[in-house]
Amino acid sequence: MPYLGGEEALRELRRALANPHVQADRLRYRAAVLRVIRHMARGADVSALFPEMVKASAAADAVQKKLASLYVRAQAPRQPQLALLAVNTLRKDCSHPSPAVRGLALRSMCGLSMPGIQEYLRQPLLSGLRDRACYVRRAAVLGCARMLTLQGDSEVDGALVNELYSLLRDPDPIVVVNCLRALEEILKKEGGVVINKPIAHHLLNRMADLDPWGQSEVLTFLLRYRPRSEEELFDILNLLDGYLKSSSPSVVMAATKLFLVLAREYPHVQADVLVRVKGPLLSACTSESRELCFTALCHVRQILGSLPGHFSSHYKKFFCSYSEPHYIKCQKMEVLCELVNDENVQQVLEELKGYCTDVSVELAQGAIFAIAVVQAFRDLVWLCPQCTDAVCRALPSCEDAIQDSEGKQALIWLLGAHGEKVPNAPYVLEDFVENVKSEMFPAVKMELLTALVRLFLSRPAECQDMLGRLLYYCIEEEMDMAVRDRGLFYYRLLQSGVEEVKRVLCSPKSDPSLGLLEDRTERPVNTWASEFNTLAPVYGRECWALITAHQPAEPSYTCSPCADSRNRDTEALVSEGNKEVLKVHPDTGSLTLIPDVHLTAEQFEKTWLSLEMSCHLSLPWCGTAHPDTIQTALHVVHIQTIAMSKAGVQPWKAYLSAQDDTGCLFLAELLLEAADSEMQVLVKQSEAKPEALRTFLSVLRTVVGAVAGLGSQ
Repeated sequence: MPYLGGEEALRELRRALANPHVQADRLRYRAAVLRVIRHMARGADVSALFPEMVKASAAADAVQKKLASLYVRAQAPRQPQLALLAVNTLRKDCSHPSPAVRGLALRSMCGLSMPGIQEYLRQPLLSGLRDRACYVRRAAVLGCARMLTLQGDSEVDGALVNELYSLLRDPDPIVVVNCLRALEEILKKEGGVVINKPIAHHLLNRMADLDPWGQSEVLTFLLRYRPRSEEELFDILNLLDGYLKSSSPSVVMAATKLFLVLAREYPHVQADVLVRVKGPLLSACTSESRELCFTALCHVRQILGSLPGHFSSHYKKFFCSYSEPHYIKCQKMEVLCELVNDENVQQVLEELKGYCTDVSVELAQGAIFAIAVVQAFRDLVWLCPQCTDAVCRALPSCEDAIQDSEGKQALIWLLGAHGEKVPNAPYVLEDFVENVKSEMFPAVKMELLTALVRLFLSRPAECQDMLGRLLYYCIEEEMDMAVRDRGLFYYRLLQSGVEEVKRVLCSPKSDPSLGLLEDRTERPVNTWASEFNTLAPVYGRECWALITAHQPAEPSYTCSPCADSRNRDTEALVSEGNKEVLKVHPDTGSLTLIPDVHLTAEQFEKTWLSLEMSCHLSLPWCGTAHPDTIQTALHVVHIQTIAMSKAGVQPWKAYLSAQDDTGCLFLAELLLEAADSEMQVLVKQSEAKPEALRTFLSVLRTVVGAVAGLGSQ
């Protein structure tokens, strides 16, 4: 058997394609062409067969034409001169009696990536736009967008744009939607396709003819139109009413968003729409598609921010199944905690109690799951005092899974405030006292002091000894001044008598440690209506704003990294083999940061000390530094965090590293002396590359600017 891609295999294929007897037999000729396609699909170099395959594309067999066109489109960049032979054949096919052949010829011509192809495309495309067959018109419309993409920065053809606008009234619904997408691509520098009143009403009247994909596309474009009067607004809403009941989730979501945006001045209409979309969202939340389920849950949480308890009567829909992945269980648990009321509190608590002991391997971080439950318990006790007993019954064994400081604080607060109802409360707190020397978070120690003093008031015999040991440690050995001050305060308060302690600690004022009750205020629908049916509810508003701040229209997937510059400063994810890189395109120069390059702390220190300072700049900053937020933002742009101070530490420092595709290493130090001051940035570079340094600083400045405002929130 000839070697795949070898000379003998190519000679055999060439003989088969050039054999007159094979060419005379339609099936044998087609089989020979198919063998070439199979070799090409397996990675063999079959570019030498280009003349024979161009001749094969001129055959009368439509299937063979399609196979040959696949070959020609793939090999044209390698054989630009010979590709002109294929262009002549394709131009002849554009006048073929069969609509299938005409459409295929247009698609094949637009798929040729070779210099100068645009001059051959214009006339066949104009003829295709006026073709009697809808299939040909569909291909021609999309070909117009392709042709103008090949032209690059040249001026947009006004006649072609007018022709496409006129085709918005084409009798074929797919042609209409293709026109919208083509105009959007062609006119993206001018803001995209313009939706005026005649176009908007025409599209609304054609909605019934479209498939679900077309309907969701049209509904998205209609967001650009603003009705001129209240009467017109409600006429449009009446036309859209039926699409809220569509069987397609994408249509329902698009219609809901359009309702919410158009009815900005009518909150009662928005509320009514959200009531009606409840059913489709609940169905999506129980969908077998995990992606659809997760997205629906994120939108449910978004709605609950404006309509608390909106899904309370359906709370059982958000109970978790053992086979669900971790991220869906987390979302469902968050929704459950927002749906608690007097009627369902017992059932919800029983469900949450089951999560505390969940040891499923599919939960990658079961401890984190339990932490969130304890924090939810703390909120429940505060918001629903009548559920305190049920919460106290669910607390035992929670401490085994808690490792996070927030979870520890929540559990300690509950044991201190309601420890008289938890039999083993003193023994749980005693474990914390025994391990207080190894506790890393001062906030946990201060919460432990307060809780133990509170529990001492109701159970003195069990708590006296360990309270004394804790106070001694905090006053005599603790290095954190805030913890020492808290210990001294309670020591002196206890000296004043039990009644005075009760008056101070058991007053009806809210506990300052309850940090989870912030952001409980209801958000007006208009604050997030434009984010509905986007990825903002999935990623979170701040993270999504950061991701899209410098994102191009589409990522480019090619054999070599290439740019797609929709904005002046652009970041694009490009696939380079099996390696993902981030491309940053400022006004001049370019930078490619490699994501999978990691330095150890020792390597960083050694390199840092060996390099000279390349740049020092000051960036505006407001508030304190939140390490998690900053680290997430840096990870998005493929900058590694070597070390970072904890939140609240002054001065706050962070050490970063990144490497471009040429091997140039960037090391940076972030320094924040105090809150509401400037962030000092020191950068060192392993190679003297001014342009690369400038673009790296641009990326770093973008990240710091994006997260700076979050420090004051």
